[in-house]
Amino acid sequence: MDDNLDFKSYLLISPKKLIISVITNSQNEIYKKELIFKKNCYNIDFIQLDEFLHQNIFRIEKKSKNFIRSISIILDFDIFLPVEISIKRNNYGKKIDIDNLKHILYEAKEDCKKTLQGNRISHMLIDRYKFDDNSYSYLPEGVECNNYSVDIKFICISENLYQNLENILKKYQISIKELISAKYIENFLRDPSENVFSMASKLANGHNPNEVKLINKSIKNEGFFEKFFNFFR
Repeated sequence: MDDNLDFKSYLLISPKKLIISVITNSQNEIYKKELIFKKNCYNIDFIQLDEFLHQNIFRIEKKSKNFIRSISIILDFDIFLPVEISIKRNNYGKKIDIDNLKHILYEAKEDCKKTLQGNRISHMLIDRYKFDDNSYSYLPEGVECNNYSVDIKFICISENLYQNLENILKKYQISIKELISAKYIENFLRDPSENVFSMASKLANGHNPNEVKLINKSIKNEGFFEKFFNFFR
């Protein structure tokens, strides 16, 4: 078997069910398995999760004739911690320097990690840019200003929970590609025919230009730099 980058694997964990899904880059679902719980489970049952993975990982690899090296986990629980900060800088009438902006965002991420020890950043979102007295929900091109500010929202999760999930996946030689809030994905669902997995795939490919992607060092994708900011976890 080979390592195939032509499809993405997703695991949804919610109080009601577990779903594993494999989607090709063309958004075709080639595998899906769902386990509905008899009653809602408001804490992750790691034993049940392990059994579910054991039943499906090898089936997926056999069907696709490829190894699963990483998986994106979508959590539908109210366990995420939102943190909002604003960064201000002088710019002395110059044009906005993208490299300087990247550096500021990197500093903000590192400060958040130091302040919220014991938590891991799942999402880093730019809520608003302000250049002098003008506010934008996007980054305009060629703007000049005397000062600017960036409002940033971090969505974090317990490091302990992340490690528990990671330890289960290690049994199958799988790493966590990203850990995603289901509520964050639902904010972008407009088409009834679209599901949480296809939208997660679109978001991973830059659907939200204001999301700063946090890329696992072991699964770095250089192509992302052409679309939006990327920083290692």
